[in-house]
Amino acid sequence: MKKALFLDRDGTLIKDTHYLHKPAEVQLIAGTRQALEIALNKGYELFLFTNQSGIGRGFYTREDAVACNEEMIRQIGIQSDLFSGVCIAPETPDQTQIYRKPSPKFILEMIEQHSMDPENSWMLGDRLSDLQAAHNAKIQSAFLHTGKPLNEQTEDFIQKHSIPQFPNLLQFMETL
Repeated sequence: MKKALFLDRDGTLIKDTHYLHKPAEVQLIAGTRQALEIALNKGYELFLFTNQSGIGRGFYTREDAVACNEEMIRQIGIQSDLFSGVCIAPETPDQTQIYRKPSPKFILEMIEQHSMDPENSWMLGDRLSDLQAAHNAKIQSAFLHTGKPLNEQTEDFIQKHSIPQFPNLLQFMETL
């Protein structure tokens, strides 16, 4: 079976700017390109998993989010089909949760559709919901310190589940 990396977008691959919806504002986090090259060279299949409540709140459209994803992929510059699957979860925290993290629905669907090995799959992100989605899908997770600062609830979850922490995606990839 194949191995997968499920990657949060804002604060993991690109700088987290509140309700990003303009491609011109997309900025890669240092080391993103190199980290993804390492992942591909190590045989990982990549999946993008991003909560975008700004869509559900009416601040911007799904097309805006897709355009930002396309700009991110262009800046990464590896290949246009970099991600084997993309989930843009538009729900707000107050709406019925279907794909919004911490829901494991997208992860579980991709594991099944792509014959991924859950034991060799990771969810990487900078928020509690990223870690919870991994936990709910029964895959591994790592917390990256490139986005939102740790809060007490996230720290408690990390400690309880012995989740590794890394300064950035590149340093995580160098440990695999």
